[in-house]
Amino acid sequence: METKKGNLSINSENILPVIKKWLYSDTDIFVRELVSNGCDAVNKFKKLVAMGEAKAEEEPQYSVKVFLDEENKTISFSDNGIGMSADEIVEYIAQIAFSGAGDFIKKYQEQIEGGNDIIGHFGLGFYSAFMVADKVEIDSLSYKEGSEAAKWVCDGGVEYELSNGTRTERGTTVTLHVSEENKDFLNSWKLREILTKYCYFMPIEIYLSSSSEEKRKEEEKAKKIEADKDKDTAPVIEEEKPKPINDVAPLWLKKPSECTDEEYKSFYHKVFTDFSDPLFWIHLNMDYPFRLKGILYFPKIKHELESIEGQVKLYNNQVFIADNLKEVIPEYLLLLKGTLDCPDLPLNVSRSFLQNDGYVTKMSKYIVKKVADKLNSIFKKDRKEYEGFWDDISQFIKYGCLRDEDFYEKVKDSLLLKTTEKEYVTAAEYIDKNLSKNDKKIFYVTDEQQQSQYVRMFKENDMQAVILDTKLDVPYMGFLESKLDDVKFVRIDSDVSDILKSDEEVDVDTEALEKLFKEKLGKENLKIKVSSLKSEGISAVMELDEQSRRIHEMGKLYGFGDGTAPEETVVLNSKNNVIKLLNDIKDNSDRAEETELLCKQIYDLAAMSYKPLEEKAMTEFIARTNKILEMLAEK
Repeated sequence: METKKGNLSINSENILPVIKKWLYSDTDIFVRELVSNGCDAVNKFKKLVAMGEAKAEEEPQYSVKVFLDEENKTISFSDNGIGMSADEIVEYIAQIAFSGAGDFIKKYQEQIEGGNDIIGHFGLGFYSAFMVADKVEIDSLSYKEGSEAAKWVCDGGVEYELSNGTRTERGTTVTLHVSEENKDFLNSWKLREILTKYCYFMPIEIYLSSSSEEKRKEEEKAKKIEADKDKDTAPVIEEEKPKPINDVAPLWLKKPSECTDEEYKSFYHKVFTDFSDPLFWIHLNMDYPFRLKGILYFPKIKHELESIEGQVKLYNNQVFIADNLKEVIPEYLLLLKGTLDCPDLPLNVSRSFLQNDGYVTKMSKYIVKKVADKLNSIFKKDRKEYEGFWDDISQFIKYGCLRDEDFYEKVKDSLLLKTTEKEYVTAAEYIDKNLSKNDKKIFYVTDEQQQSQYVRMFKENDMQAVILDTKLDVPYMGFLESKLDDVKFVRIDSDVSDILKSDEEVDVDTEALEKLFKEKLGKENLKIKVSSLKSEGISAVMELDEQSRRIHEMGKLYGFGDGTAPEETVVLNSKNNVIKLLNDIKDNSDRAEETELLCKQIYDLAAMSYKPLEEKAMTEFIARTNKILEMLAEK
């Protein structure tokens, strides 16, 4: 065939610079696109063989081979697929945005079942090569009998050169002459990393080799021959069998019934490099109204949401598209880890973002439903197992309820609360157990250690509180109050005097005690209440108004509010001996110093039950404690 020249069929000479700069969000995407094209070429040929339209070798070894030539600064992508004739190169390559895949599917659509496993549809992927290359060459030989190899060369302008090719076997080789500014891609480790990122699950075996690697092997072989040259027998040189860099049959392609727990765990460790086992998983396998396969894993989520890094990898026909696409995966599900493969995804030309499509909404709702169904299933079938997971998954579930009311409606009967006795109950179960004592209130603690005095008082009275100790629990409680009939969440230090009040009344001068404490503490506006509590060993407790405390804490969390402290009420326990003593000596001027020390000590002890003392107050508390001990020693 004579060498001839032609022009690309485009309307603007600036189209390639536009493609190079704006078509793809990441420069390394050219690897994915060219390998995908190679896989498409192989898949087309395999379909033609299956239809009797083409002949293959007896045991064909289909593959895409990537070769890095560091010395010549080239990267080549070679497949043994359908190949192209000179005319087809002009038709498919010289016409920008003419999709060979689309043309193939249209031509054979009646004979092909599930044609969407041909990856390319826009005819632009090939041109991603010009993002990193000064010059691109195509050397191709069509599968058709009597075809001649053809070579296409373009330096990124609108002109190309088409001539006889050198390829002797069916398939296509695309060679990129990498530009100086993109020489970083001429590194075998980086190239392998990119291939692993985008092509790890592509359906055709992919091999990577380099000129430096081949040179190393030749040198090792020469050394072996040299070392064995004096021996009587010829040296045995074992050729190193190359291994594909990808897994052509990922676990999600198997039926759930065919997968073992060990396979699920092994796949999780391999894909996410997480050495901890997942808690459980969901295997998605849907064919209608859209095709979706995948596996979602529930990792351990014990810490605050800010520190959680989930990863849901999205694939299209086993080709990696992106991590954590919120159009498909609701934000709260991105706390999970998993792989989703949907051939019906309506991708735009860069495959990096989804077009607005009804399928996407349906897919998202389907995934949410499957997650909710899994949680409900475990809760109903094995409550103990579910309770064992709760600490690890509760943050994810709470966040999901806050973000998506439909999700809440699906899982509301499976929501648990962990009590201070380390039991797991639903809100309804907690209320049923404590209804006679607290009138549809759910008491909670935010810091078991700091609020341990209240916890002990509750325990002594056969009551429990639930543990809600994360930042997420503040809005979560408000959300549940809006959903549960007349149920209120009340922190354990909110109205202890009403819940834990003794039936036995003690006769003390309530008004005089209130006046005494305000005077000795120098807090005229301090709220003081005298009550007969069941726990005689406690002199006083602090009650905090629930609403003012919540507003104060929300202000601190989100940076609003005037910083006003929550409203405090000191509850003096009239059954306590120290309070009884103060009642007796309150008017004794000889014991005024003792009275003041005791009032201040009781107040600080009550305050310490819900918050640490500030530096000055702690210093005074320690000095006062030592003074009281000295007074006791003198008696």
